[in-house]
Amino acid sequence: MRALCWTVTLTLSLLGYVGAAHADRIKDLATIAGVRDNHLTGFGLVVGLDGSGDDARSPMVRSSLAKMLKRLGVTVDPNEIKAKNIAAVAITAELPAFAKPGMGFDVTVSSIGNAKSLAGGTLLVAPLKGPDGNTWALVQGALSVGGFVAEGGSGSSTKTNHVTVGRIPGGAIVEAAAPTVMPAKEIVFVLGVPDFTTASRVTAAIDAVLGAGAARTIDAASIAVAIKPEARSNVPALIAKLEAIEVEPDLKAKVIIDEKTGTIVVGEAVTLRAAAISFGALTIDIEEAPAASQPTAPFGAGETKVVPKTKVTVKEQDNPIRVMAKAGTVGDVAAALAALGAKPRDLVSILRALKASGALRASLETL
Repeated sequence: MRALCWTVTLTLSLLGYVGAAHADRIKDLATIAGVRDNHLTGFGLVVGLDGSGDDARSPMVRSSLAKMLKRLGVTVDPNEIKAKNIAAVAITAELPAFAKPGMGFDVTVSSIGNAKSLAGGTLLVAPLKGPDGNTWALVQGALSVGGFVAEGGSGSSTKTNHVTVGRIPGGAIVEAAAPTVMPAKEIVFVLGVPDFTTASRVTAAIDAVLGAGAARTIDAASIAVAIKPEARSNVPALIAKLEAIEVEPDLKAKVIIDEKTGTIVVGEAVTLRAAAISFGALTIDIEEAPAASQPTAPFGAGETKVVPKTKVTVKEQDNPIRVMAKAGTVGDVAAALAALGAKPRDLVSILRALKASGALRASLETL
């Protein structure tokens, strides 16, 4: 019998920063207070499935289908409905800010029953409601599912991607204007990542364009810009002008570690102080080779048994102490870590030890 050998492998990804930092637009760093998308949800039925829908006895499907048919003038007993080509679904979408009646937007459709696949289905018209209970849009259309599932007669099956969630591009039509109000006296920009340094830089950049005192920093996340009387007749033009201003955001020194995939991402602001490191790689191989045990009794009496044989091998590398020089840029940090020749699992431990010793000038975040 072929021996079984269990091994664990990890991969390393070090993203180095090349070239000088570039500025970002305020439009990419912040949003305007009060101007945002709105969550919408709904319930609907997907029809036209090839036997991959919910259980024919599902009370949710039976009741919903009977009510829908009654609105169309067809009365049926819910207990008599036995269909496998229908699935109950939840519908989620984002109503864009300033959306007007007649505009279309995408929706996501997810199975909430035991349907095997939504591929090839069509969503019947369904309302999309907000937290206030009002209907803001209607949705209908054919689903786009990026996968498939196939089953054989003997119970074997194969599946590619997630087939119980689909999209309807542009399937929702706005019925009521989004409840968004334009700022009247001042525009408040809200940073996506709160930071006092970045907020101060945004304020200084706006003052450089509109004049001293045009903007003020409220806190680490908010910058207010007063709307002068002469600009109140054309606030959209002022917002467009402000959003185009470029600012270089300040970045926190951070190292991201994903132990599930062995991925390590080193941020731009990470630096290293000189340190001496010694590490050893431990490898454990387990091999199982079952063997047959033949009886030794006269005339072949007895029973043949399979006896398990396990071999465990432990190997530990004897690595010398290595000195890491001071690294002032992310490129230097990547080169210093790569020079160690450590595997990702060892590198994770090394980074944590460097952080504990104070040599790593960054915060560690484990996913």
